[in-house]
Amino acid sequence: MEKELMLDIRGLHASVGGKEILRGVDLTIGAGEVHAIMGPNGAGKSTLSAVLTGNPAYEVTAGSIVFKGKDLLKMPPEQRAREGIFLSFQYPVEIPGVSMVNFMRTAVNEKRAYEGKEALSATEFLKLKREKEALLGITGKMQNRAVNEGFSGGEKKKNEVFQMAMLEPCFAILDETDSGLDVDALRVVAEGFNKIRKADTSAIVITHYERLLEYIQPDYVHVLSAGRIVRSGGADLAKEIDLKGFDGIVE
Repeated sequence: MEKELMLDIRGLHASVGGKEILRGVDLTIGAGEVHAIMGPNGAGKSTLSAVLTGNPAYEVTAGSIVFKGKDLLKMPPEQRAREGIFLSFQYPVEIPGVSMVNFMRTAVNEKRAYEGKEALSATEFLKLKREKEALLGITGKMQNRAVNEGFSGGEKKKNEVFQMAMLEPCFAILDETDSGLDVDALRVVAEGFNKIRKADTSAIVITHYERLLEYIQPDYVHVLSAGRIVRSGGADLAKEIDLKGFDGIVE
């Protein structure tokens, strides 16, 4: 049975500050598929995530992106989030003065309103919050603080996974989630993603290293170099990159 198409990128060119970064990206992702994007610094990996989420600093100069049958490039960033796109930041920002509880309740109810559902009451929200905390094996103390304020790098990444669990996106972008994490924190974050992932949840995992992909096993691995996908394969391609480096596998 053929999988439902989640994301279809054709001939994507994008620039930032007048400099072209993406130079013709083609990528198709089916529902439930995890695709890893690997490549050297400056290849365009984070630019791709920024374009998908609608960062206004990046200009799409050519190509198309269809998400769940809709023209993604016509959607403002907030609509993309409501449609089910979630970005786990490489460097999550702190929002002093905004409690995690209020932040998440507003985000969850905004998404529910977009889907035509009633807002969760305070009691219903706290019940959902406790269920997700139990699923991920995290304490509620983190959510009693301001958003990411005073969090360690590992806590910020765990908090991103918690937000993902609460919002239940259909498409997640993990932009170098392994950046700055030790082995134990990396495993906790990756296992958290695996726990909340559903059968039809699709994801792009952006990483330099094969280590993360030992925990989040991709269906496909793509090498992005100089703004283009220059090679694609299965999970074994990540192991080949680990052995040979990017120079050894890019012709």
